[in-house]
Amino acid sequence: KVPSFIGIILDLRVDKIWKLTERYLPDASYFVVDVRLSGKKGYEKVTVMVDCDTGFNIDVCAKIAQSMSAELDSMNLFEASYTLEVSSPGIDYPLTSARQYHKNLGRYLRIDRMSGDILKGELMKTMDSGITLLVDQDKKKEKQSVFIPFSDIKKSKVLVTFK
Repeated sequence: KVPSFIGIILDLRVDKIWKLTERYLPDASYFVVDVRLSGKKGYEKVTVMVDCDTGFNIDVCAKIAQSMSAELDSMNLFEASYTLEVSSPGIDYPLTSARQYHKNLGRYLRIDRMSGDILKGELMKTMDSGITLLVDQDKKKEKQSVFIPFSDIKKSKVLVTFK
């Protein structure tokens, strides 16, 4: 088991990297989705996920990484070498923020609830407290509007549909 103080150190590094990334976002339409540290002592990987309310340009990731690099080096967060990867979350990446849900209004989602239930439906509305899905109720294709609080969502992903 990892001692609890190590988790605190990781959290502090993630927080610092998150804040650093936010300083290099091109404008307010961009936002940080996730920062993850992986690898082992002596060679760590920093993965930063950035999203945008409007269309996403992958060149932005390169500019953010380039801008962050020197400052990240000077912060001395790593004992040895590390790699920095800045990318956008792909279609298979789980939605993690209310802002991502709002960006995906009208799309079909798969929601894994804390209870173990799975719902699939069209994202109709986002609120500060949760989302509303339009889900199929039965074989007759009758649909029902279901409110799901964010606290009840274990995992959610956008489903690819060909309509």
